[in-house]
Amino acid sequence: MPHALIVHAHPEAKSFCNAQMSEAVRALQAQSYTVEVSDLYAMNWDAELNRHDFTHDVEGPFKPPLAQEQASKSNTFAPDIAAELEKLRRADLLVFSFPLWWFSLPALLKGWVDRVFVRGTAYGGRIGTFAEGGFRGKRALLLFTTGSLEEHFGPGARDGELDVLLFHIQHGMLWFCGFQVLAPVISFAPVRGTPEARQQQLGQVRLALSTLDTRPIIFG
Repeated sequence: MPHALIVHAHPEAKSFCNAQMSEAVRALQAQSYTVEVSDLYAMNWDAELNRHDFTHDVEGPFKPPLAQEQASKSNTFAPDIAAELEKLRRADLLVFSFPLWWFSLPALLKGWVDRVFVRGTAYGGRIGTFAEGGFRGKRALLLFTTGSLEEHFGPGARDGELDVLLFHIQHGMLWFCGFQVLAPVISFAPVRGTPEARQQQLGQVRLALSTLDTRPIIFG
């Protein structure tokens, strides 16, 4: 049975972003996935990468990649990181669920990437990058909301081209660590829509998560 991990970052449980995450869970379960959700705000996730990420002594100047590589070899990650790594190992599909803030990930989700996509497990050391990344064989996609309307994105548009805006996430984080990256699922400006329009957007989320095998591949 396939397994999915949704890493969700929105501070309001009644937000549309949370509603579409819940819709994604139901759609995946209907496709016989088992689903785990790491709700970072509910977990009080600590976004700061520091020496406390490890149970081994970090001697000398703190060099995070080297400390991560040592912890990957000795299994000496702090419990919160170890738990997220176990979720990733179980997952066939990783979904980042978030609002697009400042044209990027919320800080809490970026902090999850900083602390969990560790050298020696996700990439680097004896593990390669991209096609040889540590999470090769797994799929990933972005599920997010925007504050701007769809027509504000595109060549020459006010907010720029989405594939350019998302490159550092889809290429530089997910594909870098070996994930096959599927086309993102986007709800444009739900706050500006009618209740009927938001229901239609949830229907689009449901359809997208129900047809993953035919979804376009962006990287991988």
